[in-house]
Amino acid sequence: MATWALPFVLGLAVLERELTAAELGLLLAARTVGFLAAVPVGGVLADRHSRRGVVLWSGLAAAGSAPLLAAGLGRSVALTAAAAAVAGAGQGACRPAFQALTAEVVEEGRRQQANAAMTLAVRVSTLIGPGLAALLAPVLHIRGLLLGIGLLWLVAALVPGRGTGAGGPAADRRDSFVGEFTDGIREARRHPWFVAGLGALAAVIFTGYSATGVALLVSRDRYGTGAVLAAALTAYTAGALAGALVIVHWRPRAQGWAALAALAAYGVAPLSLVFPVHPAVVVAAYLAAGLGIELFNVPWFTAIQREVAPERLARVSSLDFLVSYGLAPAGLALIAPAIDAFGLRPVLAVCALVCFLAPAAAALTPSARDFSRRRAPA
Repeated sequence: MATWALPFVLGLAVLERELTAAELGLLLAARTVGFLAAVPVGGVLADRHSRRGVVLWSGLAAAGSAPLLAAGLGRSVALTAAAAAVAGAGQGACRPAFQALTAEVVEEGRRQQANAAMTLAVRVSTLIGPGLAALLAPVLHIRGLLLGIGLLWLVAALVPGRGTGAGGPAADRRDSFVGEFTDGIREARRHPWFVAGLGALAAVIFTGYSATGVALLVSRDRYGTGAVLAAALTAYTAGALAGALVIVHWRPRAQGWAALAALAAYGVAPLSLVFPVHPAVVVAAYLAAGLGIELFNVPWFTAIQREVAPERLARVSSLDFLVSYGLAPAGLALIAPAIDAFGLRPVLAVCALVCFLAPAAAALTPSARDFSRRRAPA
């Protein structure tokens, strides 16, 4: 909730005229920049030092940004932008550390359930978060909600405890930051399934995720209402919730192929926007996309925790987050000019095709069958 609440609350601030739409865009951009800048730093620190310690300090940084956001709201755009960047940095540094910490504290046979529980928490937060924020806003007001986010981050920082152990056997070595991050890249390249899967994920995010961003335009112009957009986005979250529940116990024989096939299902979302179909078809497509993304995410995270060398796990995880989160805003920025240049339907069709073909190409990598280099055919 601490991670995902900030966009909801800042959106409410626009409705309350505490922020303008342009200022909201600036704050969200600052948060994203802070996140992307801190992800590789957090990965290196979590492999060099205690992962609990990195979670602690990154959570405290995000918690400390909340009072600054509240103080600057409506008064200083510079202060709120700086605070949003710090909040994003705290989140970015926390993600790879927490991902690696899960592998430390959960035995291998239960990691898939643990990862499913985490993604379930994310989806529940995104589903109930906007409504909960709207209900609390009249009582706590926007600044009170921002301070509440800070308290949530404080809890997230303190619950795991400080810990004393370092990230792994190589944690006593002190290479340069660039050298250690490059070492993480080398570790990632040792796993062909990871490189292929990350490439497929990047392609789907860059095209499919960006294409779904035009759903508002299609909903307004084709159906004459924003209700189709609201129903589609709700269906996406509901599908993701269902996927998280299914993957708790589902163990397909060829886990990697099954996960990549599920990732390819994202393509039905942009495909449903190409033609003037019934709104129910669009909603069903978004439901399938949400289901597929979680049937990919959980086995993907679990395989990284299982296959990557423990002392480099946080750095490889940071590379995963850096690519996936970094390409999302880039794709959103480019899709509007592409639509202006080539038209809506051709762009959506290409996006759908890429979503289908990229995971299929990744599946051709021998070790992709099980997301395991050790189980690849000789």
